Amino acid sequence: MIKEIIQQARAVVVLTGAGVSAESGIPTFRGPNGLWRNFRPEELATPSAFAQNPILVWEWYDWRRQIIAPKGPNPAHYAIANLESYYQQFLLITQNIDGLHQRAGSQKLVELHGNIWRVRCVEEGIISENREVPLRSIPPRCSCGSLMRPDVVWFGEALPPEAMSQAVEAVENCDLLLVVGTSAVVQPAASLPYIAKNRGSYIIEINSETTPISSLINESLIGKAGEILPTLVDSLPRK
Repeated sequence: MIKEIIQQARAVVVLTGAGVSAESGIPTFRGPNGLWRNFRPEELATPSAFAQNPILVWEWYDWRRQIIAPKGPNPAHYAIANLESYYQQFLLITQNIDGLHQRAGSQKLVELHGNIWRVRCVEEGIISENREVPLRSIPPRCSCGSLMRPDVVWFGEALPPEAMSQAVEAVENCDLLLVVGTSAVVQPAASLPYIAKNRGSYIIEINSETTPISSLINESLIGKAGEILPTLVDSLPRK
């Protein structure tokens, strides 16, 4: 039944969360070994924390970047990237900031929470890529002399309007939504499955455990995304 739904779908959206990257060895925030066990988010991931102590915030992000840098995409990332070629209408919406989807080959994607490998000038708003590991200077500075901050969405900040608008439009018009590796509790991303459901989309959840949306969606597949997704993608006819 699920394989038939996937084969017949015309407009597909995939929503991913930290669980996908966890299978690559990147710690999640909210899992049993999550990063928030050792650090309080209000100390490290808010505009006020950065204003008060940019060095501490950047030391933490530099540490995170060093954890992420040697990790690579896993079979779930590659399976999602392969889905792009099967559908004329396709969008990957990710809450992850590690850039592993791009490394796996995904091109049609929206990063709701930004990207840890980009930096943004606090004065000019100029965004650039920075892949120094470790950072040569903490905190990094723009050519204008101003501080650079991670180009990520911090607690208390709104999501990029264009990214959220694109995500909402995609789920409003899809006939299949795959929700993969997300706790489905972080707003406003957590509202996307509800929007899709109200529009009559078929929703498949893939997660290591049940979530608050498990009773809402059509199919809930419990297990590793890196094992389940490749099987589903392999069921599609070759192009």
